[in-house]
Amino acid sequence: MKRKKKDPGSGIASNRRARFDFVFNEEYEAGIVLIGSEVKSLRAGQVQMREAYGLVRHGEVWLVGMHIAPYEMARHGGHEAKRERKLLLHSREIGRISRRVKERGLTIVPIRMYWKNGRVKVLIGVGRGSRHYDKREKLKARDMEMEARRAMSGRDQSR
Repeated sequence: MKRKKKDPGSGIASNRRARFDFVFNEEYEAGIVLIGSEVKSLRAGQVQMREAYGLVRHGEVWLVGMHIAPYEMARHGGHEAKRERKLLLHSREIGRISRRVKERGLTIVPIRMYWKNGRVKVLIGVGRGSRHYDKREKLKARDMEMEARRAMSGRDQSR
């Protein structure tokens, strides 16, 4: 009897605010360098990506600000929760990301973390922070449009 395989794209964590706060031009799938106690914490779902971002340093991409809680059962205290973690990408992808970040002032943001063939992958996006317009203006425009529709529909019915 065959054993059921876990969903290859099963999620560990996602940065829900990322798509709301940023407009992404490109997305990349990257591996991540972890130690054993970090993997155990990820399996338990003990990760927060809310404040994480990426940096390009010396031809390598680093993930900064991601919090992986220390694993309780680990020897010697486990790992540091907010340490910088190296992302594994092809050199041409790193070059492309580096050029985009330098030239256009874009930001590297982790979008989602998931398992793929027993390894942890991070989906990173390269994009610009989105501009949020005043909510009152949107509401005012929507109300004016609704009033205009009501006035037009009232005129059609009176004929």
